[in-house]
Amino acid sequence: MADSVLLLKRGPSRSTWLRARKARPQLILSHRPRRRLWTLRWCGRRRLRRRLLQAQAAGADWREGGCLVSRAPAARRPKTGARSPALSPAPEAAPASSCAAILPIPPVRPAGPGRALLLLPLGQGFTFSGICRVTCLYGQVQVLGFAISQGQPAQDVFSTYTHSRLTISAVHYSVPEKSKEMKREARALLRSHLSRDDRRCLMKNFSPLCSIIMLERLRTSTVNFITSHPGLSYIFVQEIPTFQINSEYFALRSVGIRRDKKKSGLRVTESAFSVMEELVSVSCEEADGCPVILVCGSQDVGKSTFIRYLINQLLNSISCVDYLECDLGQTEFTPPGCISLLNITEPVLGPPFTHQRTPQKMVYYGKPSCKNNFENYIEIIKYVFSSYRRESPLIVNTMGWVADQGLLLLIDLIRLLSPSHVIQFSSDRSKYMPDLTPDYVDDMDGLYTRSKSKVRNRGFYLPEFADNSEFADEEKDSPVVFTGYKLMSVKSEFVSRKTPRNRESHNRVLRDLAVLSYLGQLQPPVPKPLCPLHGLTPYQVPFNAVALRIIHADVAPTHILYAVNASWVGLCKILDDVRGYANGPILLAQTPICDCLGFGESESKTRP
Repeated sequence: MADSVLLLKRGPSRSTWLRARKARPQLILSHRPRRRLWTLRWCGRRRLRRRLLQAQAAGADWREGGCLVSRAPAARRPKTGARSPALSPAPEAAPASSCAAILPIPPVRPAGPGRALLLLPLGQGFTFSGICRVTCLYGQVQVLGFAISQGQPAQDVFSTYTHSRLTISAVHYSVPEKSKEMKREARALLRSHLSRDDRRCLMKNFSPLCSIIMLERLRTSTVNFITSHPGLSYIFVQEIPTFQINSEYFALRSVGIRRDKKKSGLRVTESAFSVMEELVSVSCEEADGCPVILVCGSQDVGKSTFIRYLINQLLNSISCVDYLECDLGQTEFTPPGCISLLNITEPVLGPPFTHQRTPQKMVYYGKPSCKNNFENYIEIIKYVFSSYRRESPLIVNTMGWVADQGLLLLIDLIRLLSPSHVIQFSSDRSKYMPDLTPDYVDDMDGLYTRSKSKVRNRGFYLPEFADNSEFADEEKDSPVVFTGYKLMSVKSEFVSRKTPRNRESHNRVLRDLAVLSYLGQLQPPVPKPLCPLHGLTPYQVPFNAVALRIIHADVAPTHILYAVNASWVGLCKILDDVRGYANGPILLAQTPICDCLGFGESESKTRP
């Protein structure tokens, strides 16, 4: 033991260190293998990056475990002002027998403060996190199913940390016969955005069917309002330590995004692609151009992501899509607790809290669940669905509660809405759900409807909702006779961060973000500074013009003003002529089904 300690104290001579250094592989992380990777200083990181790039240029795949070290000598870096290997054309792929081929990294060039240019070859994608404005300068790209072509307006893209990362993918487009004309046109487009040297470097990587996009920094009043709250700044931009400090890193950082791994991006299964392809073709047919598409399945199987992708795919071919929201807990375009009907004309390129929109008709239910009041939930859906004019395809989003009473309620919705297509999601991680075939729905009793086998001759047809007619009271327990629909199954491989233990807290955070996004629309436009909510000018309404109702709770009349003060309230419009006291608000005995015009926070002021 003493001898070994003595040898360590003496240490090897300089010649011994030199021989050991020459005998080491070309790709070693540092001069001291026992030093931790994250303790490297700036000079060590630069040295590490230079070694990795030299090994990559020599054909070594240092990201694969089977090809960790390359025995080929690394090319010496010239001492002249040559460009970094990361910005030069990618080397040819190694044979499949030796290593997995590395796809060339898409070049990113800075184009001014808060702007960057990205060159995407055909079939490659750029997965990122953050928010930016995307403009296609040349070619055609696709984001979440929506195609952005040359000459189209810029689109705001939100790739947040609460959902799967988005990917900008280059897709096929029509090209001229001569490739020289393509390069000449692309070079002319880049002339106003890049310098001469950057333009030459980018055009070296240009090949037929490449797409060039502009990434710009995005700042909106809603984003600024959400990020101003403590603990929410990481949702859009999250600083993660990285050792790849290069020109691409700084260019993307100025835009407000960062490159992410491909495995963290959104993945759509083949069954989902085939279903969407058929639905798009059906929606574009003139004979049957207004299908009613109902999407159902258990929680966290990717229903909302599928609907966003489907909406964007439909908007590539048609001008608008109707959307009926029946999920109270995880609404897509409104604050939670609403049943709404919307006409979507713009793509959906982000999570729900990034695209809050004004509905065509909306009713405030007031709770994220309908377990204690099914009948009111059904009546509200009838009322909202009566505004659908059947002029464009309708997509219906349903709840993820598909067990026990939730399944019976879903059967009632299918009979009520009479869809032409039912998209049923299934997953290995979700609970068992029977196939909702037309025969199965006909033979099952719902919560408020009966099967055809029990009462065969007492059915009634759905009234023409364009006339705003309503169901009679005696018809509630009767079955609805409707034409058969087509059941389409989607096998989901969606990986969710939610678990049974954190699902409720995760959903609560998403609901809070939707409320903040709605309130963020009240902020002044950028670049004006944010204004606190108590600094905004409120709408003042006299008490004798207000009718109050505390939903889902019994409150004494003397305590209603205490319950309403500083609370989240739905601003609704009552058609009936209701009169009350001259100096006080009107207290409603029942919750009416009426249009919700918006939301706000009440503030009652009493006279001294």
